Formats: sequence, C-alpha cells, structure tokens
Amino acid sequence: MPSSKKTCWINGKMLAADEAKISVFDHGLLYGDGVFEGLRYYNRNVFKMPEHLQRLKLSADVLMIPIPWPDELLQQAILNVIDASGTANGYIRLIVTRGSGSLGIDPRHCTSPTVIIIASEFTLVDERKKREGIRLLIAAHRRTPADVLDSRIKSLNYLNNIMAKIQANIAGMDEALLLNELGYIAEGSTDNIFIVKDDILYTPCVSDGALQGITRSTVIKIATD
Repeated sequence: MPSSKKTCWINGKMLAADEAKISVFDHGLLYGDGVFEGLRYYNRNVFKMPEHLQRLKLSADVLMIPIPWPDELLQQAILNVIDASGTANGYIRLIVTRGSGSLGIDPRHCTSPTVIIIASEFTLVDERKKREGIRLLIAAHRRTPADVLDSRIKSLNYLNNIMAKIQANIAGMDEALLLNELGYIAEGSTDNIFIVKDDILYTPCVSDGALQGITRSTVIKIATD
C-alpha cells in the first residue's frame, strides 16, 4: 500500500493537491455558490455512494447548477482519487460550484461548473473522546431556516455552522448544537443528533432543520429493523 498522498480531481484531471487550482472568479469561492457531499470510505469501499450522488444532484437541481459529468464517471473518478491517495479509510469531499463568472452575483455569467473531488484522512472524534464522551454547547447561532435555504441542500455556505463551532472552541467544548428559529434542536455543527431514552431512539425531523443525512437514514433503518 503506498503512503498517503493529498490528491484531487478537478474537471476530469487528476492532480496533486498542491498543484490544484481554480479561478479566483469561481462563484463557489466568491459567493459560496455551489453544493457538496461528504462521503466516507472504509477498506477502499465508499459508503452509500449512489445515495450521495443522488442527493448531490438534488441539491444542484434546486440551485439550477448542471452537473456536467454522469454518475458513472463520477463514481469511477472517486475510486481513482482513493487509489491515488494511498489510503484505505478516509473521507471524500465532492464539490460542484457554478464555475467561473464575473464579480456580480448573476449566475448567467457562469457557463461551466467546476467539479472537484478530494480524498483525505479524516477523524471527527478521537478515540479517548469516543470512550469518555464529548461536551456539547448550545450555540447562539441558529440553524438557517428552511424559508431561507432548504435544509436538504448541502450548499457551500456553512457560515452558521462555522460560527457555532467557533463558539464551542472558545468555550472549550467539543461540539455545538444548533437550534432552529423556534428553539428546537436541529443538528450539530457537522452531524445529526440522536437521543436514546427508555429504549426509544429520537432524532430531529427534517422539517425542524435537520439535514436529511445519508447516515441518519441508515441509522433510522437499522433501528426500525
């Protein structure tokens, strides 16, 4: 097995991460105008890849960003990036931006979307905290309401989540819980929330602002079965 290398794929080209470039006029950079998926892989097998690609397409369709590559090619590109990375277990970030345009927000000036695939080693919680538990902060920043941006869309704009994480960091906590505009728990800064009480599994509804996560759906199915 080769050693881990930071590798990515941009619009059909495999590149070393330090050689990868996008335009400073890319609307994903300028305005957060794009969508993404985060996929985990174990023993070089990608978890729920078709479901992730389906959600990526849904998010892109809502923002009216055409994805210029078919699913079959994206699946193969993801596998190629994993092979090139030399890692057996890790994380894939699949990004689609509206592409390069002008400094104005008018999306009609962007004619060719940018598609990026990155593989990386990834750890959310270290082993000690998994054993001992983590400390949570209820963030002052609220989950973006659905009438502003549908929670089912994984857009590149994560400022609310980032501000919540900053609050947790400053307070010496491990993670932040985001409430919706009514004060109900929606999700963590980068994760879905589950609670077990009296042998019943509870999780916030998508209508309360929770991301309709692929892992969330899998946990619900396992619990139901």
